[in-house]
Amino acid sequence: MSHAIPMVDVWRGPFLESTHVGHAVVCDASGHIVQAWGDADAVILPRSSTKMIQALPLVESGAADAFGLTDAQLALGCASHEGAPIHTDMVSKWLAELGLSDSDLRCGAEAPRDRKAKHAMIRAGGSPSQMHNNCSGKHSGFLTLTKHLGAGTEYVDPAHPVQLAVKDAFEDVTGMDSPGFGIDGCSAPNFGTTVHGLARAMAFFAAANEGAADGRERAAAKLTRAMATYPELVAGQGRACTELMNAMGGNVAVKTGAEAVFIAILPEQKLGVALKIVDGATRASECAIAAILVKLGVLEPKHPATLKRMNAPIKNWRGIETGIIRVADGFA
Repeated sequence: MSHAIPMVDVWRGPFLESTHVGHAVVCDASGHIVQAWGDADAVILPRSSTKMIQALPLVESGAADAFGLTDAQLALGCASHEGAPIHTDMVSKWLAELGLSDSDLRCGAEAPRDRKAKHAMIRAGGSPSQMHNNCSGKHSGFLTLTKHLGAGTEYVDPAHPVQLAVKDAFEDVTGMDSPGFGIDGCSAPNFGTTVHGLARAMAFFAAANEGAADGRERAAAKLTRAMATYPELVAGQGRACTELMNAMGGNVAVKTGAEAVFIAILPEQKLGVALKIVDGATRASECAIAAILVKLGVLEPKHPATLKRMNAPIKNWRGIETGIIRVADGFA
């Protein structure tokens, strides 16, 4: 079995201060590995990197069409958003259209990650709601499917029809049975898979066609297009997902997950990418995914969004450059 390999080094002056190791796979539409680093068979929890998979039943069931969901709403359904007004206003309207409210969500209240929204809430003497939760778009999608199916209110229960549909879609597109699940930060089950399985799923999305006969394939293509069209809804201002998708001109969809997971969907190349940094460091996953995207020719190495994450200088509180976060020798 292969082991995790060094992917990102952190230097302070002439000293190698830290090294982040990980696994990554680039997969083609047939499910075959084009290139791999580390252990392709390492089992991981993909966390929020698979929100587009969790949204597949919403679209392929006909629920999205039945409730007139827009591409913007579908993008928000795949989001780990900032809780800025651009996100919460849309969630509030979405719930109202369903005849529901914040209390129907099961993701839990979370303070806005958007600094302006958070400070405004504090000044107004307000408190966080579930709509501020970074997963509230995904949960609005779950509620839409719940209503379409006429199912019970506890849609995050692993035995609920919504989560059974998610599991079916997840195992289908990853091409393997899931070894189990953990409960995510938003209370929904998060199914495990291998790095190869996750890359295989992303390659399925990359090769999907909205004109296909297969409903799941049409759904995957529609969700990919929605994400790439509305990158500001998928994450938010200053976030890696939004900035990297903008840098690639809407030609590639990317999505981060907690504990340093990152995926990429490349429709023009029909390639899927999955990445996991073992120690869970976000700074490393962002650097590593940028390096892979540069290697695949879809991200300009000198673009500001790239330079912010790959081979990025480290500065102290006085603005003095003290080191660098860079791609490890031999990776990508």
